[in-house]
Amino acid sequence: MAKKTKKLKIKIQPLGYVNKPAVEFLRSTLSNIFGDVEVLKPLPHNEFCYDRFRRKYISTCLLKSFDVDDVTLFVTEHDLFADMMNFVFGEAELNGKRAIISLYRLKPEFYGSKDDDLFFQRVLKEAVHELGHVLGLVHCKNPKCVMHFSNSILDTDFKEWRYCDDCMKKLSKLGMEVNFSKI
Repeated sequence: MAKKTKKLKIKIQPLGYVNKPAVEFLRSTLSNIFGDVEVLKPLPHNEFCYDRFRRKYISTCLLKSFDVDDVTLFVTEHDLFADMMNFVFGEAELNGKRAIISLYRLKPEFYGSKDDDLFFQRVLKEAVHELGHVLGLVHCKNPKCVMHFSNSILDTDFKEWRYCDDCMKKLSKLGMEVNFSKI
């Protein structure tokens, strides 16, 4: 008997103002990959999570600030950091329901250029990466896999936007249906 697969239901939760074309791109693309995706009305950031000295939000604090019923991808325009790291592109609860990405350092303008296609590729890679953690995937040693840790934007640009064969096998064993063929 074949193992039953399940699709993921994802809610995208903007925090404050978030680039609407980026949110719509995520909704459309993630629905093709994972299944049902719904965009929620924006919520304000939890100001308790703002570090005035670093002028950034603490990603872990933001994740824990909101109760969720379904897998929720929080999206912010603000810079984030976690633990001993100067910044993070995102963070997620391993095998949990919450993930967050920041568009701040994914924008080519941050690095002195302008390229909308590159921006959308980066946004997709970061979202798929963090959702991979929610599904139980850890960082992958394959530098082309979307689950490879990005220490810099160069790492993000180098890797693909999909899971490698090994990560896909892990998801398959968990009964998760992920479809990259529609992209």
